[in-house]
Amino acid sequence: MKTASLAQVAASVIVIGGMLPALSHATPLEDQLDCKSSAHRFIAPLVANNSIDARPMRVESNSVNAFKPVSGGQLTAWGYRVYAVLGYEQGDAMFKTGSGQPVGESAYGVVIMAPSDAVQEHVRASGSTAVVKEVMPMIMTAVFCDGSAIHTASASGTVTKEASGR
Repeated sequence: MKTASLAQVAASVIVIGGMLPALSHATPLEDQLDCKSSAHRFIAPLVANNSIDARPMRVESNSVNAFKPVSGGQLTAWGYRVYAVLGYEQGDAMFKTGSGQPVGESAYGVVIMAPSDAVQEHVRASGSTAVVKEVMPMIMTAVFCDGSAIHTASASGTVTKEASGR
């Protein structure tokens, strides 16, 4: 039987111990992606607790603001790392306005590092009415609540899948 040296065991404990704080401080966002909220109610707490930068890293022509998680931040959705937090609410100074027609009164969501098929299953199982859109095949997926679900949520919790290239 092969025995591990004390140095190997210590190194393993240090590596695993170093990872645990990061995992234990992850902030899961899937409960808020039920599409029963507003962009302000979704994003304001993330800004207030410094989970995302207060200034958007990008503003689309349809006024959707993309906020970057802070360096070292651990935002997740269904266990996947959040790449960006999306949102826009009409008349709210927290959000910048784009050059085109706004997406609607209120819309919010996330871009996560996961394939769209896996995300689709999680969104459907959660009962969310979010739109699931493939951003980069097998790598990045957007989960987006466009605000219409606040007014027209159905009991069945249908999910719209808009995967590009399919």
